Amino acid sequence: MRELLIAPQIDSFETFAEFAAGFSVGAEDLILTNEYIYDPIMKKENLDCHYIFQEKYGAGEPTDVMVDAILEEMNSIGCTRVIAIGGGTIIDIAKILVLEGAQNVDVLYDQAELKKEKKLMIIPTTCGTGSEVTNISIINRTRKGTKMGLTSSSMYADHAVLIPEFLQTLPYYVFATSSIDALIHAVESYLSPGCTAYTEMYSTAAMEAILKGYCRIAREGQDARFEDSRSYLAASNYAGIAFGNAGCAVVHAMSYALGAKYHVPHGESNYQFFTSVLRKYQKKKPQGKIQALDVLLGQIIEEGGCPDGVRGSDGIGTLENLLGVILERKPMSAYGAVPEDVPAFAESTVMNQQRLLKNSYVELSREDIQSLYQDSLEG
Repeated sequence: MRELLIAPQIDSFETFAEFAAGFSVGAEDLILTNEYIYDPIMKKENLDCHYIFQEKYGAGEPTDVMVDAILEEMNSIGCTRVIAIGGGTIIDIAKILVLEGAQNVDVLYDQAELKKEKKLMIIPTTCGTGSEVTNISIINRTRKGTKMGLTSSSMYADHAVLIPEFLQTLPYYVFATSSIDALIHAVESYLSPGCTAYTEMYSTAAMEAILKGYCRIAREGQDARFEDSRSYLAASNYAGIAFGNAGCAVVHAMSYALGAKYHVPHGESNYQFFTSVLRKYQKKKPQGKIQALDVLLGQIIEEGGCPDGVRGSDGIGTLENLLGVILERKPMSAYGAVPEDVPAFAESTVMNQQRLLKNSYVELSREDIQSLYQDSLEG
């Protein structure tokens, strides 16, 4: 059994300027990013390279329509390296751009084998995606009405580059949703049947860094996150390594139907189902890895110095209370979901997300999944 694979070389720099000099960024390079990331940090470097700003082609997470338009522009430019600088949307798109014969999304999903024809460098600017070290791209296939993953060894980055400077301009909401997403990556990979001693080590390290950072925010306020930027960035990377090997599961599987229909950001959509899925696991198989997780969560949060008011009746309860301090969890109805969505979302999850459902700690039936959606509808 494979224990661990880390495909990209992992590099770190304090600033973007140091990275640009170290990698000799120039005329043969295309940087895919957002203008709000470019203006405060990259613009002053006056680099002789090409830029594509994702928001020119639409807001939110990547759709097939958005990616097809960006592919058309990139193919008209020509480049030998693609440098992705951004959050999950930017990174997912960039993994498509480097593939041989990339003309449109539908063709790539139908190909039996994908090959890389350009070098790929990924610089995450949030502390949640972890996909700088994975070979997965998630695209909202609007023509099919759901988000779907595309996976290939050709989609690994050649270099994953960690630069904490980018987290200094990250709005609190984006920090919160992205770091919660990283925490969910760590927890789901910890519980996955594909977990190994190696992936568990990365999962645990990610949980420790994120939860202790959250305890500090609970004590000192939101700005406490800035002093822990390097730690959050590393935690996201650790969680990416863990779930890239052991896989994510039901939380992610359920999030896609909600996110695709109501355009809920990925981390917030995952947060919607996080602790309710853990409680379902506890109910169906209380003796096992979920019990170890419950103890571990309680220990980490206790060591992190969480305020007395955060403590719950068990580790998962304490986690739920701590997350409520970091970001308010809304019911599905707050995003526009209606009762008719519940069976449709369950159907979509079962039909389209078996890649994720197979990693569940314990198998959940269609009825289990539908009941989780129902419980989340009004909170």
